[in-house]
Amino acid sequence: MKAPLRVTLVVAFALSAFAVVAQNTGQAVNVASGGKQYASYVSAPAGTGQKPAILLIHSFNGLEQGYKDMADKIAAQGFVVLAVGWQTFEKSPTDATVGQLVKDGMAFLKARPDVDPARIGLTGFCAGGRYTMLFLPAMPDFAAGVAFYGFPTNGGSAAQPVKPIDEIPQLQRPLLMIHGSADQASPIGNIYQYATALQSAGKYFELKVYQGLPHGFMVQNGQLWTTDQGVDALNQMVSFFKRMLK
Repeated sequence: MKAPLRVTLVVAFALSAFAVVAQNTGQAVNVASGGKQYASYVSAPAGTGQKPAILLIHSFNGLEQGYKDMADKIAAQGFVVLAVGWQTFEKSPTDATVGQLVKDGMAFLKARPDVDPARIGLTGFCAGGRYTMLFLPAMPDFAAGVAFYGFPTNGGSAAQPVKPIDEIPQLQRPLLMIHGSADQASPIGNIYQYATALQSAGKYFELKVYQGLPHGFMVQNGQLWTTDQGVDALNQMVSFFKRMLK
């Protein structure tokens, strides 16, 4: 029996708990990978005991303040969040370079006493959305993934040899995709193609489509988007991880 498909088309939602601005609880950290120190950001909730964690891969525009604010908001919901600065040394590193950084970022999280190593999720935005689609099947230590406006059919070059859509057979973890219907950089048709392939392969996924939203809507001009739809999208991600990282 094939896995269920959940698709929701959204116009706008009311503000929820994320409407309250979270206190900045994060700090700059370095993640060692490939003999280099990648400038990154970690944010963690208060309290004792092991907690679920999320590794966040920022967009092609860099580790902007909006992603740090997002990490703080997610941390306020009970997650340890590590945003890895994958462009510290190169604007367009190879998939192999980023993949190793993601693995080392996971090791960084697992080494923390406040992280439950069995409950680590992966999320990414734009290029980070593609990385989420690409690495979730290849790195089974991640328990779930959320890809914001990713690129499921990009690949086939020396630097990016593999297309995420070709990795579907290896996918074993639940995936949520969040996308805008007016995305010109990553057309919604490619996402529907990817979703159809996931459904045909019997993989569990959820898809959230926001009517009329463009590419990169979560962080605009370096700042976290805090409209009704931006807040709802963040809630969708956190809700998914809360359900999947039990």
